[in-house]
Amino acid sequence: MPRYAFLIEYFGAPFNGWQRQDGQPTVQQAIEEALGKIEPAEPRIAAAGRTDTGVHATGQVAHADLTRPWTPYRLQEAVNYHLKPHPVAVTACALVDEDFHARFSARERRYTFRVVSRRAPVVIDAGRVWQVRQPLDLEAMRQGAAALIGTHDFTTFRATLCQAKSPVKSLDEISIEDCDYPAGREFRFHLRARSFLHNQVRSIVGTLERVGAGAWSPERVADALAARDRAACGPVSPPQGLSLTGVGYPSDPFNR
Repeated sequence: MPRYAFLIEYFGAPFNGWQRQDGQPTVQQAIEEALGKIEPAEPRIAAAGRTDTGVHATGQVAHADLTRPWTPYRLQEAVNYHLKPHPVAVTACALVDEDFHARFSARERRYTFRVVSRRAPVVIDAGRVWQVRQPLDLEAMRQGAAALIGTHDFTTFRATLCQAKSPVKSLDEISIEDCDYPAGREFRFHLRARSFLHNQVRSIVGTLERVGAGAWSPERVADALAARDRAACGPVSPPQGLSLTGVGYPSDPFNR
């Protein structure tokens, strides 16, 4: 059975996350049902990461085993046709080796979280950013973020229901951009690691927002990390600002 990798983009608001669930709309279900329109039996797909309810993606990767060979272009076109009207699109498709696995072959995941600081309601980007009304101090947030780079016990920034075997993770990058935005400013938080704990990114961004707003000192982030206590975390940011923007592999399956 030939195996295909898919690069996937989606707007997460209408979905109850990535993972298939009975009675709930999910991204996985939408794609599997689209594949079922062109396959004798509806195939199951495996993804690089399971995004939560309301979280978006521009660089999700998944793979599926199909019963017959397709040219990647024709397969991409067929799946996108049957995905309508869901806000999901396959932006690239590739035939891969049978030992390729979207999750287990991945070497890093990249996320971006968008925060808009302005008084007027956000209209054009509604559902795609987290809006805060107060100004944010970029340098203070960068100082707080620096304490989180490296290998640490991230219990403080881990959801209580997280199923990971260990809270120890290596966070390779947290960079924060300050961008022009109509009547305000936009802050883009870029995080990169081999893997993340459940709610780790949203917990980190929510905590750094408190630093930027002046409610926390930058040094308090290091103290919260050292506490290894979920109660020491700042508020968890809402999901709509978060996007899975890329997954790294030893060899890029879409650039052959």
